[in-house]
Amino acid sequence: MKKKIAILGSTGSIGKNTFDIVKKNSKDFEIILLTTNKNLKEIYKQIKSFKVKNIIITNFLQYQKAKKKLKNRKIKVYNNLNEVKNILKKKVDYTMSAISGLDGLQPTMDSIKYSKRIAIANKESIICAWNLIYKQLKKFKTEFIPVDSEHFSIWSLIKNNNESINKIYITASGGPFLNLSKKKFKNINPKKAINHPRWKMGKKISIDSATMMNKVFEVIEAQRIFNLDIKKFKILIHPKSYLHAIIKFDNGTIKTLMHDTDMKIPIFNSIYLESNKKLKTKNIDLSNLNNLNLTFPDESKFPSLKLLKKIKNKISLFETLLISANDELVKYFLNGEIQFNDINKYLNKVINLNQFRYCKSKKPRDIKQINALIEEVRLKTKYLCIK
Repeated sequence: MKKKIAILGSTGSIGKNTFDIVKKNSKDFEIILLTTNKNLKEIYKQIKSFKVKNIIITNFLQYQKAKKKLKNRKIKVYNNLNEVKNILKKKVDYTMSAISGLDGLQPTMDSIKYSKRIAIANKESIICAWNLIYKQLKKFKTEFIPVDSEHFSIWSLIKNNNESINKIYITASGGPFLNLSKKKFKNINPKKAINHPRWKMGKKISIDSATMMNKVFEVIEAQRIFNLDIKKFKILIHPKSYLHAIIKFDNGTIKTLMHDTDMKIPIFNSIYLESNKKLKTKNIDLSNLNNLNLTFPDESKFPSLKLLKKIKNKISLFETLLISANDELVKYFLNGEIQFNDINKYLNKVINLNQFRYCKSKKPRDIKQINALIEEVRLKTKYLCIK
């Protein structure tokens, strides 16, 4: 029997990788739902190549365009997940939640109740609302697998291990400015910052990689998922990005997980968890294995890493404050309205404002509260930066 698959954010990087895996193994799957915000060109290609009958377009203008274009075809076009309840009466076997940013929080929460297994590639949702997501997972008995390469690696290393954990090391490429002198950071422009030395990513994640804010978020995400003391997590620079996680156990043993810098590997394994299905990959690169070049990051060059000292083991609204302020500041930098070094400077100003002191002690109550805080942070960040 074919597995029923839903891909939320099917036109983004993770979504497209998931779609390609399913397409290459089409005899195993039936895609019952794809979603995008407004990339009609890509989703049209996807529904044509796999004969998908249900799509969601969340941008209302693009939704209207798609509905008009597809009205004479046997394809149902919806504007949000609540409209497709009729096709989700039985649980989907596998859902990939790959909508980027906090826009993915509500769809992730909604899709849990319709899914036997959900793979979540949306770190913002996990960081800001893990208590809500976890409650939903338990309520509907939905299996969860993280698919960010670092978190999938940790999950894989500890899932059948009963030993207590001493330390977890998450690796980072170091981004485009790893070897740039601190003095030259004041001359960094957006074009330089999005030029990652190893791969092309979206502009937002590229800037987070350049500031190493992405690793701050990954450590917080890992702490939430695995419920370990945040002090047990350390970041290591590994420019070749071949090694994704190192775990030292209290019995003295150390486990590592390595794979090529290809997101299809964790995605494929999250789909084919119980099978012996083979994924064609490159041969082991001994030049990578022989030259891991592991070092600790320089916090004087990447001061965002110091923010981890402010993170507690219990989830709070502080994480929403942190992500929301960073999102806005990255946008201002990309628009040329602030300097590269201003991202961290203004970020610290925003998170230390008296009006946000309550965030450190308040646990997220619901998505409405999170969205209200996002808007409040957005306005305050704009007021501080754009005068």
